[in-house]
Amino acid sequence: MKEGLLTERQKEVLRYRRQGMTQQQIADIIETSKANVCTIEKAALENVRRAKETLEFMYTLDARPLCTLPSGSDLLEVAPLIYKEAGVMGIKVRYDTISLINRLRESIPERLKARQIRDDVNVYINDDGEIYFA
Repeated sequence: MKEGLLTERQKEVLRYRRQGMTQQQIADIIETSKANVCTIEKAALENVRRAKETLEFMYTLDARPLCTLPSGSDLLEVAPLIYKEAGVMGIKVRYDTISLINRLRESIPERLKARQIRDDVNVYINDDGEIYFA
């Protein structure tokens, strides 16, 4: 019985890709075509995207929209904006500036490039000061 959203083959392909292997190298190892590896990888990444979307929904169920971090923003400038908006709502953020930036980096690495935000990021907060990014 399958556990999780990824098949064993999808996990295998993603592990090899994480190690820096090309699709052709993986195809040679698992004895299939490069096109099949491409298909497997694409399906796996789509499953991961859907899972992340579902988790974002679950995490933000008890949270309220706080603000939007616009694309092009410097990571070092976003913490004061988040603290200010949370203060307006009367909520104390649970994180100091460095922890907040690290949480942002870990939550949505695909939307960041170095210190820049590549795409708008919606920020949510719950009554306990927990921050979520979507």
